[in-house]
Amino acid sequence: MRISELSRRSGVSVPTIKYYIREELLPPGRLVSATQAEYDEQHLRRLRLLRALIGTRGLSVDTTRQVLLALAERGSSPHHVLGLALGAIRVGGERAARDAAETSAPAGEPDEAERSVTALLEELGWDVYKDTPAREALAETLAALRRFGVAGDWRTLLPYARLAADTARLDLDQLDGLDDPLEMAERAVVVTTLLEPALLALRRLAQEHESARRHES
Repeated sequence: MRISELSRRSGVSVPTIKYYIREELLPPGRLVSATQAEYDEQHLRRLRLLRALIGTRGLSVDTTRQVLLALAERGSSPHHVLGLALGAIRVGGERAARDAAETSAPAGEPDEAERSVTALLEELGWDVYKDTPAREALAETLAALRRFGVAGDWRTLLPYARLAADTARLDLDQLDGLDDPLEMAERAVVVTTLLEPALLALRRLAQEHESARRHES
């Protein structure tokens, strides 16, 4: 296909496609003349993944480049592909910034929130990366709840975690049958990122319904 058709099918403008090519995020097309090139379905898949990573997940161009390089190196492992696409694995500048912060900060014992997260994961038997950002975010949330005087530890989160496990199974079911690493990464980002606002909206609606059930005559 020509670049105009690639733009139409991907939803990415021609100037942006050319920018991705200059930044080596997208391979150039096959030259058919001095001024024209042809593109194929692999270009279309790569563009859709770029839209998911940059537009939907909000990654920078540099971080996206690191993700693509890592996918090319270890694309045979679906678990690794999903870890990169969903942000469970730190890449590029993210990892460098984290390592620098850890080097400059004095080492210390894990605080109460971090210990609670560790206890929760051990109780559930979940196999997760040690430095996954979600683990850190969970500890920060627990610490914030305590600052607001909300009592609770990892046991408070246990029923929520089990509900999250059911949701994760539904998420991963939608990736069954996908063998291409780029397609899998794109689908994972789109499904999880676009569904998150819907899941929050459903929770709000359920809370409203439960409140009405309990308190309205």
